[in-house]
Amino acid sequence: MRARRTDKTSKSASRKPAKGRAAKGKAATTLPESMVTGKASPAKAAVGDEPVFAYIASLPQPQRGIAERVDALAARTLPALQRSVKWGMSYYGVGDGWCFCCGGFADHVKLMFVNGAALEPVPPVTPVAMGKSTRGVELRSLDDLDERQAAAWMLQVAAVPGVGGKKR
Repeated sequence: MRARRTDKTSKSASRKPAKGRAAKGKAATTLPESMVTGKASPAKAAVGDEPVFAYIASLPQPQRGIAERVDALAARTLPALQRSVKWGMSYYGVGDGWCFCCGGFADHVKLMFVNGAALEPVPPVTPVAMGKSTRGVELRSLDDLDERQAAAWMLQVAAVPGVGGKKR
């Protein structure tokens, strides 16, 4: 039989507050830990519009507003748009593969294009650990989103095979 713990400290007194919840007295807009550490969110992988809408709704402002604008632009630009949550971000595709993704981080939203190195003009950001040909932009506010350029990139990237798709 194991010896009983003799210290009087209760387990609950030493627990950290639940992730994503604001501690008493702090602002309710506390960022989820994943956004602060630079990792994608813990959102579960799921295919369809509803999981993506739920993921976007879970983001704090201003990231939510930026992600909503990107999603609306994608829907207007690509009528056969398919949505999914993968690797903690929203993914978008047309046909058989995923073409670009959008994810919220502590101070920006990443809009990344699979095979983005082949786009004209090439998007300026090369993300870490997303594939050597992925390129995109980091949006810190709605003013940073050049809708005309983003739509042109969406059309270009949708015209070639995406991740997980068949060769066209």
